[in-house]
Parts: sequence; structure tokens; C-alpha cells
Amino acid sequence: MFKHPEINPVIFHIYGPLQVRWYGLMYMVAILACLGLMMYREKNNPNWSTEKIIDLAFYMALGIVIGGRLGYMLFYAPDFIYTDPFRVFRLWEGGMSFHGGITGVAVAAWLFARRFHTHVLSVFDAIAPVIPVALGFGRLGNFINGELWGKITTVPWGMYFYHIDIYPRHPWPIYAILLEGVLLTIILWWYARKPRSLGGNTACFLMGYALIRIFEEFFREPDAQYGYLWGDWLTMGQVLCLPMIVLALYLWFGFRRKNHATISSFTQKSD
Repeated sequence: MFKHPEINPVIFHIYGPLQVRWYGLMYMVAILACLGLMMYREKNNPNWSTEKIIDLAFYMALGIVIGGRLGYMLFYAPDFIYTDPFRVFRLWEGGMSFHGGITGVAVAAWLFARRFHTHVLSVFDAIAPVIPVALGFGRLGNFINGELWGKITTVPWGMYFYHIDIYPRHPWPIYAILLEGVLLTIILWWYARKPRSLGGNTACFLMGYALIRIFEEFFREPDAQYGYLWGDWLTMGQVLCLPMIVLALYLWFGFRRKNHATISSFTQKSD
């Protein structure tokens, strides 16, 4: 068994409520890592200039933060929308939702596509392979914060979160780092190594993340405000993954049949 290191989530204080936190730092590192990886992936692609990639990173950063925060308020703390709506701006208190963040990214990709007169799926196909890297850094932030702990367990790699209770639990954020971050990155980079039909990379990401997250939820303590939605296993996180599976299937089969000759121009490489 192991013990959570209980790292102080605050690196240092600036003034009043203003602080530099490990979780926020992980978001910055994630965005910079995705920026660098996308520049590497698209270095021979005439459709992507360095300036355009930097612009896209700015759009994505806004989409992640705004969407993630609004998604958390909507999906996991809806009461605050009526009782304390300005809490949405108190980012230092924590509270971000992946499903809200990915929705924000989708809106940002749509706005970016309109600005540059291209298909939104072309934009999403370009960023899909690097998104899992950002997820991995985000989950590292969760681990440092000592949050999103797993269920009580007897496995030898169980971890004590003494700020919660005295029982060993699944180190869920570490599972997420390995599965959402490492494994999904490998899958996406393998899949995107060849040009795919428009929406192909997007569908691979949506399906991959949804299946991984549904699996992970069996080891995670359910959200206290919801508990299990059905039986003793169905969680809000799993329910929110179902639309991702439906959309992935549509992009692979329904949308592709309608656009079978269309290859995402943003995934093609020039010689």
C-alpha cells in the first residue's frame, strides 16, 4: 500500500485570493505541450502555419477554461447557478468538468473554423491526437490536489488518502493519467498516422475517451452530490460519455458515407 504525498496544492500566494496552484500550472503546461506537439505534427502541412497554430491554441485555452467551469456548474453543482451564480468566476476554488471542457473546445473550434473558412471537423481532426496529452497533465493536477479518489480497495497498489479517511483506495487519478493520458495518446497517434476521412480522428478520440472513462468510473468513488444514478454502478460521468459514443459512431458510419470522398485537408502532409 502507498500513501498520498499530500502536496500543498498552492505553490505560492500572490495577494488575497490570488494564488499560483499546481492545478493551474498543469493547465498551462498542458496547453504549451499541445501547442508544441501540434507544431511537430503539422510541420510539413501547408494548411497550418505557426501563427495559425498559436491562434488555435488561444481559442482552445479559452474553450477549455470557460467550458470546463460552466460544465462543472451545470453538471455537478447546478444549485450554485441559482444560489451563487458568480461562483463561476472563482476559479481558485476549483471545479472543472471534462465534458464541459470538451464542449467548450468544440465551440472554440467552430469559431476558429468560421474565421479561417474551413470545416470545423478539420480543426478538430487536427487537435484530437494531442488532446489526451492535456488530459494527462490535468489528471496529474487532480492527483496533486488529492481529489477524485477511487473506491476502497485491497489491491497492493492501493493508496491512503488520509485527508479523506483511513482506508486504502484506488489511486484513480493515476489510472486516468495512464489510460486517458498515455494509452489514449498512443491510440490516437497510431490512428492518425495516416490521412483519414473527415471526422475520423475526432471519432477515434470521442470513442476512445468515452470507453476509457466508462471503464475508469468503476474504480472511482461516485460524485457525492449524485451517488449512483442507477443500481450500484452507473455514474454521471458514464452517462455524459454516452453522447460521445453516439457522435463517434455517426462520424464513422453515417457522416462518412455521406462524405466518403472527403479527406480532411488538415491531416494531409506535403512532400
